[in-house]
Amino acid sequence: MKKLKTLLHVGLTLSVGLAAQTAGAKDLVVSIWDGYMAPDALDKFKAASGIDADKALHATNEEIMGKLVASGGEGYDVVFVSSPFAEILHKQGLLADIDPAKVPNLKNLYPQANQLAYDQGNHFSVPYTWGTTGICYRSDKVSPAPTSWNELLNPSDALKGKVTLLATDRWMLGAGFLSQGWSVNETDPAHIAVVRDQLIAAKKRILAFDDTTFYSKLASGEALVAHAWDGWCNYGTQANAAIKFSVPKEGSDLWVDTMVVLKSSKHQDAAFKFVNFMLAKENHAWVAENILYKVPNQAAMAGLSAELLKQYPNLSTSPAELMKLEQLRDVGGDTQKAYTRAVTEIMASE
Repeated sequence: MKKLKTLLHVGLTLSVGLAAQTAGAKDLVVSIWDGYMAPDALDKFKAASGIDADKALHATNEEIMGKLVASGGEGYDVVFVSSPFAEILHKQGLLADIDPAKVPNLKNLYPQANQLAYDQGNHFSVPYTWGTTGICYRSDKVSPAPTSWNELLNPSDALKGKVTLLATDRWMLGAGFLSQGWSVNETDPAHIAVVRDQLIAAKKRILAFDDTTFYSKLASGEALVAHAWDGWCNYGTQANAAIKFSVPKEGSDLWVDTMVVLKSSKHQDAAFKFVNFMLAKENHAWVAENILYKVPNQAAMAGLSAELLKQYPNLSTSPAELMKLEQLRDVGGDTQKAYTRAVTEIMASE
């Protein structure tokens, strides 16, 4: 989820509003997380298609969701959101159906990318990046390598004050759910309460809840173990080759970031051309090579250099391995509110 999710995705500029689009006289408005496509992607798209696209940035899924729900999607054509949010937008009737005839580069995707449970057949979303969540750690200072979520949630005395956990609710609570043998999409209020109390206890033994700088803490040695998205762990490995990533023995989630086309878009043909452009081998390969996230594009991944895959081993995680993990799903409004309450109580605890 992730750049990801909070999430995962941290942008420094807020999305352009409806009035800005109206005044901008652009053919297309694309809302995306900062840094999540090549800096010259829109220029290349215009050169290839003649379509002038404007980039609007959103910092989080929640930010763009608020704007889309409030406006009914007006003012946007293509939006990048994580899969549970695409699922919600679809249920609310805000997304256009994906027309395969207008997105021929769907053929570049792995077969597994057409079998994702939240949208089997890619009817309303197109997967852009995917990966998992696990343990990022200093292999030169932590031995044996951590293998369980419990090593994050109940650090040993040697690791006390040297562990970070993700702060975004789905991942923070997900670590607790998985440690208990429960679903990452847990809905039972009693189970949510158990994990809330577990994380309140964990808070006394960890360094911080951190979604954005944990890899630099690992590189400096301030932290030795971090709860991490796989791609963001790779940023740590860039700084210190001793930083490694592992998936705990209890399993983990499969997160997917997607491209969706708004039903309200007055430029749907142009929107589909943009989605198709991003699925071209060279454009999608840029994402893996520069953002260091896996992409569900078989043609793009096949072209990655052996040197890159050696430096960042989790880029080689196969689609078959990813599909064994539990996909993040929309858990419904009531459960999401319960998640938010639990995280608020965790953060407010002493």
